[in-house]
Amino acid sequence: MNLKSSKLFSEDRLLSLDFFRGITMFLLVAESTHLWSVLVQPPIEGTIVESFFRQFHHHPWNGLRFWDLIQPFFMFIVGVAMPFSYAKRKKRGDSEATITRHIIKRCIILLAFGVALHCVYNRKLVWELWNVLSQLSVTILIAYFLMRYKWSTQIVVSLAILLLSEILYRTFPLEGYNQPFVKDHNFGSWVDMLLMGKINNGGGWVAINCLPTAAHTIWGVVAGQLLQSTKIAPKKVQLLSVAGLTILFAGYILDWTSVTPIIKRIATSSFVLASGGWALLALAFSYWLIDIKKINQWIFPFVVVGTNSIFIYLFSNTVGAQWLNEFVSIFTTGFFAWFKTPEFLINLITALSVLSLEWLLCYYLFTKRILFRV
Repeated sequence: MNLKSSKLFSEDRLLSLDFFRGITMFLLVAESTHLWSVLVQPPIEGTIVESFFRQFHHHPWNGLRFWDLIQPFFMFIVGVAMPFSYAKRKKRGDSEATITRHIIKRCIILLAFGVALHCVYNRKLVWELWNVLSQLSVTILIAYFLMRYKWSTQIVVSLAILLLSEILYRTFPLEGYNQPFVKDHNFGSWVDMLLMGKINNGGGWVAINCLPTAAHTIWGVVAGQLLQSTKIAPKKVQLLSVAGLTILFAGYILDWTSVTPIIKRIATSSFVLASGGWALLALAFSYWLIDIKKINQWIFPFVVVGTNSIFIYLFSNTVGAQWLNEFVSIFTTGFFAWFKTPEFLINLITALSVLSLEWLLCYYLFTKRILFRV
């Protein structure tokens, strides 16, 4: 399908961004169907194949797996899109004050959605701020107010934020929360006790991650401004790649030398650098392949998901996870049990069936040009 022939897309649209957003959301939706959990169960468990699918699960603490990159990708992509959205609003005549009000309103809605999702997960009213949408509500605000400054200022501020986070973790003196890289005994856990009166239930996640991971959204904005610029396309790829490799190696070196371990759950500076590097490299490759080389005929299934990214994320984590998964399981289990199908295959078919239904929902919205915006 020629995506740019669709009325949803203009000729100058950045398809690599649509793809990047879409594949990230597709993977998140797949998680809500329990697909990645099924793929590490017997008979796959204990085989060499399991090590591959373990990459679709978070690392328990110090280390980096592919799945640890998904949230940084999400936050980075939001940043990349911001300069394009800003330019579009300015072109139609929106004032600075109008755009700022829109951004603030958007962040309040994202925060509300993030809190609401935790209520759904817990099946009761709770006040928890660990969801990616809650984190985004802060990182978007920080990136937006920096966006008007030159790129070098944005980069310096982002690095200063990482340094501040590092200092807070290393120097916080309160007993019980003064072990910077120990789960539940660090500065982030203390902030959680202050904000929510509790720490994450065994996971080690902390709400203050919105501070260091703001760098991902800021770097996304800078990358978006670069792609928006008049520089020739190969130069853009070169700059994105060099920047990505630089911070990628910086993050890994901090970890390898035991200066700062890579820990996604508390968003250490080494984690933010390494994951930010992967995000820049992924964008550079996508831009080169899809927008420069025009090898884009295969991206349609992912673009369909990306056009309603926030909607399908919310749907898959509420209606999908709380009802659709079980509803589909009734029929797949009942039908395939007649044929004495192994439990693993039934679970796999169920997950893939739910994923297909949720993709079809995105496709329906796409064909009807129904776009949910926050």
